[in-house]
Amino acid sequence: MSADNKQIVRRLFKDFLSKGSLAVADQIIAPNHIHHDPASPDFGLGPEGQKKTISLYRNAFPDLQFKVNEMIEAGNFVTTRYTSTGTHKAEFNGIAPTNKTLSVEGIVINRLSRGKIVETWVVWDALGLMRQLGQVPALEKAKAQVAK
Repeated sequence: MSADNKQIVRRLFKDFLSKGSLAVADQIIAPNHIHHDPASPDFGLGPEGQKKTISLYRNAFPDLQFKVNEMIEAGNFVTTRYTSTGTHKAEFNGIAPTNKTLSVEGIVINRLSRGKIVETWVVWDALGLMRQLGQVPALEKAKAQVAK
């Protein structure tokens, strides 16, 4: 079962997230899927919620890619450490396109049941993304301002 679970999560990263193949969500994400990500809007349950979430990012970063760095399986859980890259080509949460190529790391824990992803917990470097978009001053500048 674990090889199957890892294969399903690999498909999530390769076909759904990186290629933007929205139909894949219907095949690998359960109808009652719950997505826990404090840094992203809540678009609801199941494949439709996930399609809206990835579309938000792929619309702003059309060349968005997810590289799997490590994947660990334990029971019905698959944990993945990844790096995402993409070029900011369209408006993102009110931020005008910068044409900057960005790189963000994160960790995802997916719980699977009966061949589908039923729950997802995501922690990613949202602050790093905002820094790269020029929305947050670099830590060095903030330290210098505090030291004055």
